[in-house]
Amino acid sequence: MYENTIDEILKAQNKDDEAMTNIIQNNSGLIWSIVKRFSGRNYSNEELYQIGCIGLIKAVQRFDTKFEVKMSTYAVPYILGEIKRFIRDDGPIKVSRSIKELAIKINHLKQEYLKKEGREISIIEIAKILKISKEEVAIAIDSLNQIESIDEEAYKEDGGETKESKISNNKDETNALINKITVNQLIENLEERDKKIILLRYYNEKTQSEVAKILGITQVQVSRLEKKILMRLRSKIEA
Repeated sequence: MYENTIDEILKAQNKDDEAMTNIIQNNSGLIWSIVKRFSGRNYSNEELYQIGCIGLIKAVQRFDTKFEVKMSTYAVPYILGEIKRFIRDDGPIKVSRSIKELAIKINHLKQEYLKKEGREISIIEIAKILKISKEEVAIAIDSLNQIESIDEEAYKEDGGETKESKISNNKDETNALINKITVNQLIENLEERDKKIILLRYYNEKTQSEVAKILGITQVQVSRLEKKILMRLRSKIEA
């Protein structure tokens, strides 16, 4: 099994998205092995895999490099726990119990801060006060946004301003990271030639003519293949 280096873990803990992506990709086998334990339930394996990714991200964020334990071993209970909480939550919207509790705490903090300071508190400020990552704050805030209709008027005195307009600048960085990981995994599963075309075109920024020379085919063939590959990737992402 792949084991992450201390340097890689530290980079991920310091908000290096590329390092975190590498860690999750390299431990995808571990996540899938845990997901398979829950096969046959009313959830897709892909959905549970994404929840498992959140568990792994939390494990990486909380991992102390002084621990005399492998990162993969330390991550197992986080991945398992995140999936179990997701499944056993009987609410209309599946949000883990720990996230719900954090969401309530954040909501209280936001109200108190607004009364005291006269302005809304930022995600970074919440993270510092609660001593958690901004990714965890974003997930918790997103769970509140799911429970409350974002089309509902936030404050009548605002003349109809909606919650959606007030939260539109909040980014759920964990979801963005998972989306990036999903795309990378789909590319990894492509046939060798198709993967090479996508990597050369969109990662190495080669022109279709340059790719054609590298692969020994025509530019027209590259163009046709590229369109077909992108259509397949898009259909899998939207499925």
